[in-house]
Amino acid sequence: MSSAPLFSGSIVALITPMDSHGEVDYNELKKLVEFHINAGTHGIVSVGTTGEAATLSIEENVKTILKTVEFADGRIPVIAGAGANATSEAITMTKLLNDSGVAGCLSVVPYYNKPTQEGMYQHFKAIAECTDLPQILYNVPGRTGSDMQPETAARLAEISNIVGIKEATGDVSRVKKIKDLAGEDFIFLSGDDATGLESMRLGGQGVISVTNNLAAADMAKMCELALAGKFDEAEVINQRLMALHKDLFIEGNPIPVKWAAYKLGLISSPVLRLPLTVLSEKAQPTVLAALQQAKLL
Repeated sequence: MSSAPLFSGSIVALITPMDSHGEVDYNELKKLVEFHINAGTHGIVSVGTTGEAATLSIEENVKTILKTVEFADGRIPVIAGAGANATSEAITMTKLLNDSGVAGCLSVVPYYNKPTQEGMYQHFKAIAECTDLPQILYNVPGRTGSDMQPETAARLAEISNIVGIKEATGDVSRVKKIKDLAGEDFIFLSGDDATGLESMRLGGQGVISVTNNLAAADMAKMCELALAGKFDEAEVINQRLMALHKDLFIEGNPIPVKWAAYKLGLISSPVLRLPLTVLSEKAQPTVLAALQQAKLL
């Protein structure tokens, strides 16, 4: 599978910087892309959950992805968040990205409407058939209300351009189940920072990470060590970041990570679009403590 090397290691679920009026700040986006390239990040997911895809219009989604590709300039693969809970909308998004220069698309299990396993299969099959772009499935039942079973992922793996899955269940037993059913070439990326290293120990190829927004160099080093089989050294880094892995979800993602990026000077405003609001004063000391434990402050 020629696309496999593109999708491994530490892949950042990139925040979308916004100005004080809630408009996407492309100058700051360019700085974030440079930050990740300089830190050794292995890939960028543009406009996923952490990038506030749900509150950006299709036009804003596509423009932000295209700008990310432009700023990356071939130096780092960019994966487009292109999922939707309406199959037709996901197809529209994906088609708009066909000649964009993205390395592939990340497509979430349809949320809110709770499809059956057969509905999920037909949804992703229809998306894959509208494009030659590599597709990564995204299973996050805590947000979608539906859990794509390993058997469904394995059925989808038979479609040539469905190349992998981002599993955000936190259930590391899924690594073996999916690999056994879908084959070793099917890419397994953890979508859960707290169990990401353990999933790599069990055969996963990397992590699509929220923590990476802040601790980019550490996450890249940890994943490189893990991919080299040096798990004891990787675990030292992982433990230092563990409070971040957990406390960046003290309020709904990306509320905490955006505030933390603001505190670190990576972005000039912690603004999010409603219904998301800036991190509460009550939660701020917890996130600050996690940044200090990670030696970022």
